[in-house]
Amino acid sequence: MSEINVMKKIFLDKIVLNISTGKSGSILESAKIALDQITNKKSCVRNAKRAQRDWGVRSGEPIAAAVTMRKNEGVQLLKRLLIAKQNQIQDKSFDNFGNVSFGIKEHIDIPDIKYDPRIGIFGLNVSISLSRLGFNIRFKRNIKKIGRTHKITSDEAKKFMIKEFGVKIY
Repeated sequence: MSEINVMKKIFLDKIVLNISTGKSGSILESAKIALDQITNKKSCVRNAKRAQRDWGVRSGEPIAAAVTMRKNEGVQLLKRLLIAKQNQIQDKSFDNFGNVSFGIKEHIDIPDIKYDPRIGIFGLNVSISLSRLGFNIRFKRNIKKIGRTHKITSDEAKKFMIKEFGVKIY
């Protein structure tokens, strides 16, 4: 029986939930409350990078709310989010760098979330980042590349999601 290389083991690095409202004000505050309700963590505001005159958005204006979850909290949250998607993810949701992204049309589809008329209903984006031991070398000063054989391919990410979370890929 061959030994499994510990450095090749894939794990969940982080999950980022994002609700983009496109404008600031009370709707953004409602989005923050919805994210706080989903994750039991405090959400932060994301600002517009560029001005969009047609949409009435100025550069630096708050237009979205986001939360990042890591480790066990991230795994537990991901299980709840996958229930809202009936444990199915599209094949095109996987990229070649160990990332998976999908959307949830209504945040009230997530288990344990009740409809609150003061908040309303929001859709949200879920971005999952997978990692391996040794990936932090890309943040070192002189060495910035991860070896080709150490990167996570989309096939490896799919196998991980199927094995760990019982996801069906269509």
